[in-house]
Amino acid sequence: MVASAILITDLTGKPLISRNYRGDIPLSSAAEKFATYLLEADEEAKKPVFYVDANGEFGSLKKGEEGMEERDDGCGVPGGETFVYVQHNNLYLVGVTCKNSNVALILTYLYQLTALFQDYFSTLNEESIRDNFVIIYELLDETMDHGLPQSLDSTILRQFITQEGNRMADDSKSKPPVALTNAVSWRTEGIKHKKNEIFLDVVEKLNLLVAANGTVLHSEINGAIKMKSFLSGMPELKLGLNDKVMFEATGRNQQTRSGKSVELEDIKFHQCVRLARFENDRTISFIPPDGEFDLMTYRLDTHVKPLIWVEAVVEPHRGSRIEYMIKTRSQFKSRSVANNVEISIPVPPDVDSPSFKSSVGNVTYLPDKDCVVWTIKQYHGGREYLMRAHFGLPSISREEADGKSGGMDTSWKKPIGVKFEIPYFTVSGIQVRYLKIIERSGYQALPWVRYITANGDYQLRMA
Repeated sequence: MVASAILITDLTGKPLISRNYRGDIPLSSAAEKFATYLLEADEEAKKPVFYVDANGEFGSLKKGEEGMEERDDGCGVPGGETFVYVQHNNLYLVGVTCKNSNVALILTYLYQLTALFQDYFSTLNEESIRDNFVIIYELLDETMDHGLPQSLDSTILRQFITQEGNRMADDSKSKPPVALTNAVSWRTEGIKHKKNEIFLDVVEKLNLLVAANGTVLHSEINGAIKMKSFLSGMPELKLGLNDKVMFEATGRNQQTRSGKSVELEDIKFHQCVRLARFENDRTISFIPPDGEFDLMTYRLDTHVKPLIWVEAVVEPHRGSRIEYMIKTRSQFKSRSVANNVEISIPVPPDVDSPSFKSSVGNVTYLPDKDCVVWTIKQYHGGREYLMRAHFGLPSISREEADGKSGGMDTSWKKPIGVKFEIPYFTVSGIQVRYLKIIERSGYQALPWVRYITANGDYQLRMA
């Protein structure tokens, strides 16, 4: 059992629309209790889950409790209700139950319902709720049946609930869409393409924090395998990676012809992937949606040296001026090229009269961001470049420049930021070993694989 009723209220708790699925709670009193909780509870004490016992007393679920347990305080018995809510803009979406329900499932339903409303109305707020009562009631009826969640996939719901809230013809209403009864709800039948192709991008973003002395304080790789599928029919795909756990499960040597295996962490899959099969033998088997989607994401918490190293020497001079010497070095193989590299160097907020000299690229002063941006369109591996920047600095008096007043303020010295994108390269070493396409009609398909490494939160601290 999940929810007895769903309420959508404004920020004061006043109900805008509601739906009672089971009739086992009075909606009017439930709305009053929720409004009272919003009014009386301290902001810091408010929780997304709370209960009201048979005596009208408020309480929170204790840590470690899953759903509702039968308790002496009235929760789970007549007169006691549990409230689960999420806030979006100037609205609260609230689930109410008086049964032993799964709170996590109610929260998931509310978040997915919010996304569904956004998909239908573009913007979800109090005004859009008031303007779309009819379609909201239809969506509430279709997404929940007697307290149990049903499909919240907008692709499926749009087959019989239109933007205007009108249903399709009667012959369509007599039976549900194929996707509701089909195991492959994310893909409709009868898809045809003139040219069968599938594009796979392995995109990795490097999060890095480096101390001024060159010590790597934090390094992390966040990766995603993105797909664009243009395949006819209902093809089944099998994807093989140089996954360490897969090699161990199959008894293979971890060393492959193209390099070592990698140990992936925090793997998350698209719903099309057969999880049971992956857990058994680490095989990634799936029937893809049509178009663009993320097949999987992963993370590697591993030590990575800076792909682009930046060193800054700051020299304050007499006469109220300051000079920078920036040295950068690419620490990846020479056959790789980093595109559109941007190195952002922080400067004091009141500098003036900028002048630059660089061995490559362009340098721009951005006064609104208090930084200098050194742009290198193509940065080949194994190269080193220099850049000098000179500024006037009126705020530094002669005594400060001489060091008699404690020196200049260094609070502006934020870390140097680096942006880049390196195609045909992955920092983790992950590789697609194979991508097999199986279709009963036996058509030919072309799989295309591309690797990209880009910056995430990539920072190098200044001395």
